[in-house]
Amino acid sequence: MSINPLPYDNFIEEQSDVLSSWPTGKDVSFKEGVHGQAAIPETKRFSIAMENAKKKKKTLIQPRAGVALVDDHIMLLNYLEKEGEADLLPTTIDAYTRQNRYAEAQNGIARSQSAGTSLLNGFPAVNHGVAECRRVTESVTKPVQVRHGTPDARLLAEITLAAGFTSFEGGGISYNIPYTKKVPLEKSIRDWQYVDRLCGLYENEGISINREPFGPLTGTIVPPCLSHAVAIIEGILALEQGVKSITLGYGQGGCIAQDTAALRSLRTIAEKWFTQEGFSDFSLTIVFHQWMGGFPPDEARAFSVISLGSIVAAMSGAEKVIVKTPHEAMGIPTREANAQGLRNTRQILKIMEDQPINFQNEASIKEEQIITEEVNQLLHAVRSVHEKEKKNWATAAAKAFSSGIIDIPFAPSVYNNGKCMPMRDNNGFIRIFQPGAVALSENILSYHREKLEERARAEGRSVSFQMITDDIYAISKGKLIGRPR
Repeated sequence: MSINPLPYDNFIEEQSDVLSSWPTGKDVSFKEGVHGQAAIPETKRFSIAMENAKKKKKTLIQPRAGVALVDDHIMLLNYLEKEGEADLLPTTIDAYTRQNRYAEAQNGIARSQSAGTSLLNGFPAVNHGVAECRRVTESVTKPVQVRHGTPDARLLAEITLAAGFTSFEGGGISYNIPYTKKVPLEKSIRDWQYVDRLCGLYENEGISINREPFGPLTGTIVPPCLSHAVAIIEGILALEQGVKSITLGYGQGGCIAQDTAALRSLRTIAEKWFTQEGFSDFSLTIVFHQWMGGFPPDEARAFSVISLGSIVAAMSGAEKVIVKTPHEAMGIPTREANAQGLRNTRQILKIMEDQPINFQNEASIKEEQIITEEVNQLLHAVRSVHEKEKKNWATAAAKAFSSGIIDIPFAPSVYNNGKCMPMRDNNGFIRIFQPGAVALSENILSYHREKLEERARAEGRSVSFQMITDDIYAISKGKLIGRPR
């Protein structure tokens, strides 16, 4: 199956089916959506906030948050805006909506109303519809983004953009491979072309919608080269459809030298690839996600993990940091815990403003070179498929996963090879233990093996799968590397 860039006529034909897939879709009007977006002040536009952060070399803070009922969600966002001092606000979507199970989301709304508390793990925007979602965006003074995890986000995008949300997160790879088991990549990439085309149509009307692929992927110890490759491919796919404001993300690995190198390299490599693919009119910014793996259950120790991520965000010059909470090990955080994580991060960012640190020691500089070489090798391999597929990045991306050229560790999708396994080396850098079929040179893979052997010798054991397990749980137990006791 070949996936081509989405022509306007095809989009319009498809749009009627999308809007008729749930009753609230009938209230969507692109013309009214443009009119509503045009009335939004610049202080509430995500794309402008991100570009200003880039110009001023500031790092903005944003939480994750969402509850079932509109009034409660508005109260939550107002609390995070005022008490948490958030620069940017989220609307995290519930799990039923992410799987397009709107009838079950409707039941969740009813049960939440009866219980007097949210019984969904997010905000069911599709069920609430345009008018109710607009109440959310009009109730705050900061830009609001839709954050979710949806392989098919077409209706969600139509409703929320028409309602005044100015940023939309996700992508056809990053919201499929780490999130689902049996959704074909060809389908999710095609469905996300629709989302990006919709954003491109708003752009044509002078309304810049910020687009942010999900950088952390499975949120475990993902080698930077793999997450970078996915982010850049999704960036290219968005630019092809007319998107102009792109924010690429990276999830904290825990090793300061590697994380700062990864963030610097992501910006540089993405700009190079976007430009050489023929795009010039775009604004690229970077988001850093604080640690996405297991957290210590003790709040004081959890704050230390949040603090480390805040320091790395400041040192790397990311325009935005996604903030975690001291309740990460316990489930959905309270609004108070969410605000605490934000204020913790804000305090560290303020302190770091007075002492900018350009963390480029020998190890970090070498790592940036290694990551750059790795990402270029992966993207050139995908591009070679792209050349055979009549210069079609979408089809090439799907085939890259089916062949194992790109392989995301610990992903549930059956369309991901699942043979690439990561592990930390003796200094905490994330290396590739088992490469599977990823398109990296023997020189690169030998370098990874040498680094892992160094750790094995230091620990007096052989390189084995047990090290992976140890590493996954290490930070939740107060260490970076999963050393034997």
